[in-house]
Amino acid sequence: MALGKTFPTYDPRTGEEIAHVAEGDAEDIDRAVAAARKAFDEGPWPKMTAYERSRIMLRFADLLEKHTEEVATLETWDNGKPYEQAANIEIPKVVRMFRYYAGWADKIHGLTMPADGEYHVQTLHEPYGVTGLIIPWNFPLLLYSWKVGPALACGNTVVLKTSEQTPLSALYVSKLFHEAGLPPGVLNVISGFGPTAGAALCSHMNVDKLSFTGSSATGKVVLGMASSSNLKPVTLELGGKSPFIVCKDADVDKAVDLAHFALFFNQGQCCCAGSRTFVHESVYDEFVEKAKARALKRAVGDPFKKGTEQGPQIDNAQFQKILKYIRSGIEGGATLETGGEQLGSRGYYIKPTVFSNVKDDMLIATDEIFGPVQSILKFKDLDEVIQRANATSYGLAAGVFTQSLETANTLTRALRVGTVWINCYDIFDAAIPFGGFKMSGHGREKGIYGLSSYLQIKAVVSPLKNPAWL
Repeated sequence: MALGKTFPTYDPRTGEEIAHVAEGDAEDIDRAVAAARKAFDEGPWPKMTAYERSRIMLRFADLLEKHTEEVATLETWDNGKPYEQAANIEIPKVVRMFRYYAGWADKIHGLTMPADGEYHVQTLHEPYGVTGLIIPWNFPLLLYSWKVGPALACGNTVVLKTSEQTPLSALYVSKLFHEAGLPPGVLNVISGFGPTAGAALCSHMNVDKLSFTGSSATGKVVLGMASSSNLKPVTLELGGKSPFIVCKDADVDKAVDLAHFALFFNQGQCCCAGSRTFVHESVYDEFVEKAKARALKRAVGDPFKKGTEQGPQIDNAQFQKILKYIRSGIEGGATLETGGEQLGSRGYYIKPTVFSNVKDDMLIATDEIFGPVQSILKFKDLDEVIQRANATSYGLAAGVFTQSLETANTLTRALRVGTVWINCYDIFDAAIPFGGFKMSGHGREKGIYGLSSYLQIKAVVSPLKNPAWL
């Protein structure tokens, strides 16, 4: 790095340092962007056949699969998520995502269309050029795949900034990409902080496209920097306060298990967590008791230990923020059913927390806590819960638990969110688009819709002389 600075990354299990990582700043971003620009303008990547790009991505996916154990270990060590989750769920999904977009690389094409006159009209789908990608700390490699996969498949070059909390896994797997045959300068990874490296990337005049995942507050800053520099387009996947609606006809035992998963998965550090659990009044009391019992059974501890469901929160700042929200829930009059405090005396572990008698205006019902705190609210009918579920600045996702197709259809169309899961939650197939309404962002990642974030459309018109047909 230009200034030779480093920063520590920490083990959330203990708060102790794991390693010191090279800290990038504005000068390093300049160098990375210059390398990406040269690779796009002069290098082989955008000029090689799409099939060749696809083969490199497939070789990378094979290498990543081969190194699953090492990569999952880094992810757990740096992030605190359970190793079994990283190794058995997340890394396979990362591999699948790269294979999915490798399959798309040679199937991207434009259209021809008739015109009112003697003209041949076609569209070309072209890569933007240099893309700036910023990934978060909660799912470092999953979001790496959601952004790098389609960006490369479309022929772009990449400058990627990792989160300062979790830089290790992205650095490791990017080396595997070069082992797979990725040309120099195509993928450039910078570890650093938002106000320095992140700001330099967002405001860089030679970056053609941005994609950012993080908080809504930071998303506004990213959008402002992009617009005030070269007006580069931005894809934003931001925060959420997603409703999980348990209807009166629900199988309560199944609903409790799914609502528990929707909230507590990944220590509650999930942008689409079902963090407002709306339960119909006819089953509310039964649901609360069973939700409390399920939370008490949740296995919290060392994420490397087999059977652990919940590891530590990412760092002390997030740990303290969650505890502050828990205190606000108690002080605001919600009923603390279980949890609400640190587990043990070392590391950033929080007991699974369940609140009942939560009101819509409480901070635990309005703010994105990003932690293992379940807020259970009571509702009377569909019109009421639709209004309350939509009464938020967020619109990322929602869950609906019902045995009625009519009820499911009503809620699906009424909820102002980017994804509705019916009798399931957190289904992240490679083909399913993901993104939000309102302040949860704009644009989509994954699936065929994810390609549009990394392609520009050019219209080409040429005259026809004495055409046989129009």
